[in-house]
Amino acid sequence: MSTTAKLYSFNLANTKTYLFAAIFIVGNLLLPQLAHLVPQGGLIFLPIYFFTLIAAYKYGIHVGLLTAVLSPLANHLLFGMPPAAVLPAILIKSVILAIAAAIAAKHAGKVSLVAILLAILAYQLIGTGIEWAITQNFAIAIQDFRLGVPGMLVQLFGGYLVLKALSKI
Repeated sequence: MSTTAKLYSFNLANTKTYLFAAIFIVGNLLLPQLAHLVPQGGLIFLPIYFFTLIAAYKYGIHVGLLTAVLSPLANHLLFGMPPAAVLPAILIKSVILAIAAAIAAKHAGKVSLVAILLAILAYQLIGTGIEWAITQNFAIAIQDFRLGVPGMLVQLFGGYLVLKALSKI
């Protein structure tokens, strides 16, 4: 499934880059708060990545990277989540997701379930490998695959629906 969409790639000199990044960072602050109302909701729904995916896919690498880096840092500073011990892995995965989503959107040229799926798989597989190298603990590294499949499905289908809704903007 895919739909034609207006996709952008704002550069760092464009004020829209910072405006859209700020909007998506707020989304990445609010969604985790909702997810954490469910026991282990952060681990299950992976909410910190959702708006990073949307930002990078719709508005390009710069908006995506700003969202990817500033969202986890702001959440950590404001709410203590993610904890400092896992912050590096989440930052790495967020950055990989922003890069993968921007590349997927550029190649697809439209909102595509396959392109979104590839971006999700890229950040999870590459991120898991890096997390394993950092932690030296395979069980911790594959936690997203053990618990976070619902979150990946929300990213895939929810991301598709949000991007489709934004496709005319």
